[in-house]
Amino acid sequence: MMNDILQLVLALAAGAALGAVFFGGLWLTLQQLPTTRRPVLLAMGSLIGRTAIILVGFYLVMDGNWQRLLACALGFILMRQLLIRWLQPGGTRSLSMDQQ
Repeated sequence: MMNDILQLVLALAAGAALGAVFFGGLWLTLQQLPTTRRPVLLAMGSLIGRTAIILVGFYLVMDGNWQRLLACALGFILMRQLLIRWLQPGGTRSLSMDQQ
């Protein structure tokens, strides 16, 4: 039982890390678009690369267990929400979750 909970917590953390990679990479790509000579190549290459990393990451974390997949997806979505709050234009860049 405790081992199952630990696996779910680790899957949640892995999902958060995958979310940071995916959405952090998206943010970096968007920062580079105005200055690049080939914006379509940059955008498509970034999308394909980030998606491949995420798909492989989800597959490895899941390891045939739908509960771990669900925990990983939850961590991914939570990281997305955190980064939206933290990186929004004109935002306070605070990691506090009590701001709305």
